[in-house]
Amino acid sequence: MTQSAFTRSTLLRRSSALVFLGLMVLAPCLASAAHAQTLGYAPAPRELFPPEAATPDTAVQDEDSLLPDRFRRTVVNLDTREAPGTIIIDTGNTYLYYVLGGGRAIRYGVGVGREGFTWSGVQTVTHKAEWPDWHPPAEMIARQPYLPRFMAGGPGNPLGARAMYLGSSEYRIHGTNDPTTIGKFVSSGCVRLSNEDVTDLFNRVQVGTKVVVLPKGPMKGAPLQARSLPATRPAALRPAVTTVPSGRQAMFIPVSAVN
Repeated sequence: MTQSAFTRSTLLRRSSALVFLGLMVLAPCLASAAHAQTLGYAPAPRELFPPEAATPDTAVQDEDSLLPDRFRRTVVNLDTREAPGTIIIDTGNTYLYYVLGGGRAIRYGVGVGREGFTWSGVQTVTHKAEWPDWHPPAEMIARQPYLPRFMAGGPGNPLGARAMYLGSSEYRIHGTNDPTTIGKFVSSGCVRLSNEDVTDLFNRVQVGTKVVVLPKGPMKGAPLQARSLPATRPAALRPAVTTVPSGRQAMFIPVSAVN
């Protein structure tokens, strides 16, 4: 073999070795790039896109399904002389009526005062609150010292989604965080509705509304007469609330400002 041929053969072998070594060095990089490209087009995990969080008001929209049929909101015939817009609370039968006029009313199931805490008379709605804070009165704390002195408004608050305050008294018409108490004698004198029902009533009632609370026992004169109409549910009026407003943002409107 000539010197020239030997040199060419040696160079060829060395070139092949260098190419092989280069491929060995580049192989991990190429694999990583291919892997990265594959990952780049992989679908994003579902956990990165959680479902839209439910707001407190959307959470109460199906609460009425928990109520017995006789306590679900419905329109009935009502024999009363009270003016349209008046609230009548039939304590003995645990119903609240919102008078529509023309011999009709919307009937709601309510929870009322337990034994020794029922009352009767005429009051006026003096102000209204959405998701109200709760300040248990001193008398209640004296009976139940374990109660908090303050609780911020929200789904866990016993006053529920809405409250309508009666006169200068401690009594309210309000929601509840326990709809199973509707139809029972359970409160310290307040009248409670399901959160769905109290939201509906809240949007119909104005500050200055007359509230007639009938006694639990036998009434003098003709009793309240209500007859059910064919099953209908009044249109619900739902505010577009996306946060839990504090009771400190409640509407305080003097009765003198109401026509």
